[in-house]
Amino acid sequence: MTAMPMTIARLRRRQGRRVCRSTTESPTLAGRENHASMRPSRPDLFLSRPLKVRPALHGSFRHDSCTTIEKFAHWRAIRACDLSVAQCWCNKTKGRRKLSAKLEPGVKAPPFDLPSDGNGRIKLSGLKGQKVVLYFYPKDDTSGCTQEAIDFNGLRKQFEKAGAVVIGVSPDPVKAHDKFKAKHGLEFDLLSDESKTMLEAYGVWVEKSMYGRKYMGVERTTFLIGADGKIAQVWNKVKVPGHAKEVLEATKSL
Repeated sequence: MTAMPMTIARLRRRQGRRVCRSTTESPTLAGRENHASMRPSRPDLFLSRPLKVRPALHGSFRHDSCTTIEKFAHWRAIRACDLSVAQCWCNKTKGRRKLSAKLEPGVKAPPFDLPSDGNGRIKLSGLKGQKVVLYFYPKDDTSGCTQEAIDFNGLRKQFEKAGAVVIGVSPDPVKAHDKFKAKHGLEFDLLSDESKTMLEAYGVWVEKSMYGRKYMGVERTTFLIGADGKIAQVWNKVKVPGHAKEVLEATKSL
């Protein structure tokens, strides 16, 4: 006799809408909730069968104490449960770095030592006595980042006359920088900060939001560092059009 497929209705009757339980409630008995607020708003996101939560390393929360989560594949539906369910489903905050404070003009620029395109390496200490235009951008070869790089590259000689060196920084690997420079004919250095160490030190690795989804990324920011090694000016949340010219004027007046 062929077994009947597990339908949503049968699953509800069979499991009684069991939800995740935590050790903070009862280690032996899982509470059963069946009211309307527990129902997911997107039935099409239901799974074809119950999802068993894998054990994970948590300090005070044990995943192995969970039963099954009946058809909860939508974050808003899980968020309707208590906090322990949310923690069991997905530990969103684990591994996130503590956000650094924004740097203000007048403070000493944090030191850095990072690989650059062409298998080079650049240290801030090696640029002592020069003005430094340090601009952070999210990703190579995207529309805004490409236009910003082209704008700075077009004014590179004028920056040199003003006694400044232009350096771009992103979390892209060195190979991506090499392709990006070759494709657009860029003639200034690009640093690779895959570990996010420098991005955090300069306070540009931040939490962003797009279409209601939060994620970590680079906030487009430019720092003008004086010959004394102190930050002279900061441009936060940069709008690309006209930005390179604005930075050049500030560099000339420094």
